[in-house]
Amino acid sequence: MSAVRWGRGAAGFGRALWPAGTPGLLAEEGALGGVWGRKRSSTASPCEQDRRKDWGHAELLEVLKARVRQLQAEGMAEVTVKRVAKRVAVARAPEAGGAQPPRQAPAGAKGAGAKGAAATLSSRWAQKLDSDQQLMEKRKQRLEGKLQKRVEKGAWQKQLRLEPRLLSRKLASQLQHWEQGAPRSPWEEQLAQLLQEAPHRLSSEAAAAPADRGPESRLEGQQQRLLSFFECCLLTGHLPLAHHVLVTHHSKSQQQRLLTLSMYNMVMLGWARQGSFKELTYVFFMLKDAGLAPDLQSYAAALQCMGRLDQDAGTIRRCLKQMAQDGLQLQGLFTAVPLSAEERAELLRAVRKAKPTFTPPRPPVPPPQVNTSPLLREIYAKDPAVSYPRLHLSLKELQGLFQQQLRVEMATTITVESVEKVPLLTKEVLHARKTLAGLRTRWRTALYRELQETKESEAHAAREGRLSLFPYLCLLSEKEVVRMLLQTLQALPAQGESLLFLAHELGLRVFKRKQLRNEVQELEQRYSKYLHLLASDTQVAEPCLPRQHWEALGVPEAPHEQPWPMSVVVQLGKQLAEVLVRAAQMPSSLAAPRSPGTLIPVLYHVYSFRSFRQIGILKPHPAFTQLLETAAERTLTFESTDVPMLCPPLPWTSPHSGAFLLSPTKMMRSVEGSQQHQLLLERCPPAELHGALDALTQLGNCAWRVNGRVLDLVLQLFADKGCPRLGVPAPPSEAPRPPEGRRAPNRCLLPEVSPAEKAEMRRELARRLKVAREMQSLRADALYRLSLARHLRHRVFWLPHNMDFRGRTYPCSPHFNHLGSDLARALLEFAQGRPLGPHGLNWLKIHLVNLTGLKKRESLQARRDYADELMEDILDSADRPMTGRKWWMEADEPWQALACCMEVARAVRAPDPAAYVSHFPVHQDGSCNGLQHYAALGRDSVGAASVNLLPSDLPQDVYSEVAAQVEVFRRQDAEQGVQVAQVLEGFISRKVVKQTVMTVVYGVTRYGGRLQIEKRLREIHDFPQDFVWEASHYLVRQVFNSLQEMFSGTRSIQRWLTESARLISHTGSAVEWVTPLGIPIIQPYHRDSKVMIKGGLQSLTFSSSVDTSQKPNTLKQKNGFPPNFIHSLDSSHMMLTALHCYRKGLTFVSVHDCFWTHAADVAVMNQVCREQFVRLHSQPILHNLSRFLIERFCSDPRTSKSIWVSRLMDTLLSVPKTGTFNLEQVKHSTYFFS
Repeated sequence: MSAVRWGRGAAGFGRALWPAGTPGLLAEEGALGGVWGRKRSSTASPCEQDRRKDWGHAELLEVLKARVRQLQAEGMAEVTVKRVAKRVAVARAPEAGGAQPPRQAPAGAKGAGAKGAAATLSSRWAQKLDSDQQLMEKRKQRLEGKLQKRVEKGAWQKQLRLEPRLLSRKLASQLQHWEQGAPRSPWEEQLAQLLQEAPHRLSSEAAAAPADRGPESRLEGQQQRLLSFFECCLLTGHLPLAHHVLVTHHSKSQQQRLLTLSMYNMVMLGWARQGSFKELTYVFFMLKDAGLAPDLQSYAAALQCMGRLDQDAGTIRRCLKQMAQDGLQLQGLFTAVPLSAEERAELLRAVRKAKPTFTPPRPPVPPPQVNTSPLLREIYAKDPAVSYPRLHLSLKELQGLFQQQLRVEMATTITVESVEKVPLLTKEVLHARKTLAGLRTRWRTALYRELQETKESEAHAAREGRLSLFPYLCLLSEKEVVRMLLQTLQALPAQGESLLFLAHELGLRVFKRKQLRNEVQELEQRYSKYLHLLASDTQVAEPCLPRQHWEALGVPEAPHEQPWPMSVVVQLGKQLAEVLVRAAQMPSSLAAPRSPGTLIPVLYHVYSFRSFRQIGILKPHPAFTQLLETAAERTLTFESTDVPMLCPPLPWTSPHSGAFLLSPTKMMRSVEGSQQHQLLLERCPPAELHGALDALTQLGNCAWRVNGRVLDLVLQLFADKGCPRLGVPAPPSEAPRPPEGRRAPNRCLLPEVSPAEKAEMRRELARRLKVAREMQSLRADALYRLSLARHLRHRVFWLPHNMDFRGRTYPCSPHFNHLGSDLARALLEFAQGRPLGPHGLNWLKIHLVNLTGLKKRESLQARRDYADELMEDILDSADRPMTGRKWWMEADEPWQALACCMEVARAVRAPDPAAYVSHFPVHQDGSCNGLQHYAALGRDSVGAASVNLLPSDLPQDVYSEVAAQVEVFRRQDAEQGVQVAQVLEGFISRKVVKQTVMTVVYGVTRYGGRLQIEKRLREIHDFPQDFVWEASHYLVRQVFNSLQEMFSGTRSIQRWLTESARLISHTGSAVEWVTPLGIPIIQPYHRDSKVMIKGGLQSLTFSSSVDTSQKPNTLKQKNGFPPNFIHSLDSSHMMLTALHCYRKGLTFVSVHDCFWTHAADVAVMNQVCREQFVRLHSQPILHNLSRFLIERFCSDPRTSKSIWVSRLMDTLLSVPKTGTFNLEQVKHSTYFFS
């Protein structure tokens, strides 16, 4: 089974590749999400399996309906779905979401006529299947003949056009004259003259289309596709094809406007590497014909080619002279143009022919880049006394771990053993495994054949000058593609998956794999030197940050990868999915043992409704699903970038360099195809990003290990029947079964059942199916996490981090990290321990009480005392977690509480608790952190007191205060006779309002808040459910009123941010700002642009909200600005805390506003946390934001007269006034983070 994390994966992994808050594709055919992965075995008894056959019957009926539609589409006599239902009597239960169930035939139809019809249908069906098989055999023979007769690669390349079709008659005549006189007129002479005549700037015609002639960084749509096509051609060795497509586009005026200088340069560079001067000159002809002037890259290609051909000095001299006349410096060829060592040598050879004494400039020593942020001045101040933390591993151990990680990344995937219960190796299991092995062998052969045929078809399209998928299909070897497609088939859930989703994820996997770099030997040498900074048994000359040490090693910058347009990603993935559909077939005897041994598809394309959209789904045949369950294979396959690293990650040095050894990773996550975030980061001065780069590196350098005792207990429950109350999902065998008796699905076929009853039956069946799918999703999620945990047991591993567009940080590994649920967090502890010291045990006790959810409004001392009172229960939980009093199960976070009980037990039983080495992470949570930032921004004394910015003897609980204020409003309304207020008496609690209070600061609307409160009210069994809707409306209004009264400064700042974003959006721009640490932010919310990919199984239509050529989405821009701005502040606070803790030698990680460290260091971390919050908010954040927005959006003279710009200027100048709260008091607030 494959557990490749595609899309958002199982439930609970909403951040995944894209973090929460980042817009993904809004699929017209269906959202790009869902569960990838499924349970492949069943722990159900034979009786239970029999009762579950109804599910398979529903699936089989849908498969048969799909087959009927296929036969009808091929011209067969019409066969109705009703007849299929009659023919296949075992298909008794329709699946929810599919076609309507067929009605049962009338009793009178059971005569000879019906039998004859059935016989005719059976005969036609058999004939058609035989015909299908014969057609397939002919098709195979035809393909084999094609492959045998297929000429070598160079033969069809001769059909490609190399001579350009020029639009300028003068140039066309000149080219024809030169070609005819080629023996007497060397191509080098022609190039020299072309360079001399080349325009110094764009022609008037070209300048008239600035959108088409913009810099490469602004490429959109078709231009992005062209550029990626040329790039893939060069990567796969199909340069003549790239040239041919360039010629084809250049010869048509409309298509020529899509071509940019970088595209011509890319093809020229390819010919230069081959020493093909004639073809390079052809490109120069087209360059001149397009009205473009050559740049340094153009000259570098020409001179490099001359160097390879060892040509005379005269032409080179004229080329250099022309370059100087164009205002281009010779030194720039060696400093501004990215060249490999070989290319640099050939270029230098050519230059020295004309200038024998020329010495290339040494690689420029970059001037010392100093971050100028006052917040980071102390971080980058040189201090010989500073002692950065080191790992507990020796240099030799770390080098061995590096080799292990290198092997994993070079293999691109990793296979681990599943934690599912191992079945008995019965004859049935062994036979199923043997059958699967035989099928896979057959499928590999068929996939190779289909891939070759698809490549031939796409190559033919490319020879006609179209942008086909041929070079993309050649990026990976056929072996890699086949393995990837077989993993796809293995992981497909029984209910199927959206074709759009599969296409997107398959295309994305190809893109990620083609990026693997092959600089292993050089990387190994540099990484070994880098480890001297981290290893426990080595020393470095001067203490420095990991990024600084890596840069001092002279590591070259990794090349920036141009993203593919989303249309290319989806189209490529769709093509691969269709290859899989055509190739994967199985004997019909697997579905019906008595049927003839014809081949039937393993995958069927069916339509179903999800939400209100009809989407296409690829669904496995129920017989194949059953075969997989019977075989019960116990392996999971993950992408190498989806699992934790086995060695310390590479330090982040730029927006696209860091984390994994060979697999490029973006510093800032974004939807594939989106460039705006990356462009902002690249335009940003490198020093301004140092704070973010170093914080991400520090978070990734924390070493982890698995908590084995907790893992054993979880696996015990997982192997049994789960425990949903403790967060261990139950197996599918525990899912609700189809209704029985009067509500049985097969009663829908009876004529006496009324339409209303049928509708109710379908709704009930759909509800149960939905619950079953959700259970399967949660089970798969837990399966991945627990399998990885067991695989990494007894190992040390690392979690590389990157961030979303707001600056919030996330681990790159989606399945196993510390950002997950209570269970996920309990499985992890620090690999490096620290002695508890004099206060560590007290912090463990406080942390344990915090995890129970009790004593929230009590002092720290009271919590310690409470832990001492409960010590007997704590020790009992640690010693007998499943057989004792089970006190830990009543905690808010039960698994973390159990892990803490075990740690406390070990510490108190140690001879000297202060000397006990603890690996347990202790958490300190912000007190409604969003409101803390708002209160600090507005210097709101009332709000500050409510969220613990002010020192106090006892912690303040804002949720309880809001609940109390709502109760005051309710009592007043109840006295005036408001019925809903009277009904709510006794039901307003902290729990009811907490989620809404927590999220209102992050932009939740009244509608969203009402849904949150409704959910809480439905959980109260005593509350009259008839009043839930009305009560939720009433409560959300009162919660908002209470917050308005308690946090007046907060609401005024929110309104100012919202109005500013609305006006910016009306000017036609997306909202941008820069965080206090210098990270540039832009909101990726634009109006949807629809893209359609036609042909194949179905036409795919999807929408993207990240197309910067579209106008901003005003609603999302204005609603998103306040929460996103606050998120950028809390991420800045976290990064400052992380960097200062690292400087003090602490281990530090975070889950947004929840900070983790060793128990011995909690006091130091708290001090740093408070100090950095005060330093952050001592900056004039709102005024700095106002100045930036005015400069960015109101300083252009061309738009200054716009009414929207005028209103924006007035709004931005009206910065909300602040109160009188003294920030210095935060430094003394014990419960600021606690």
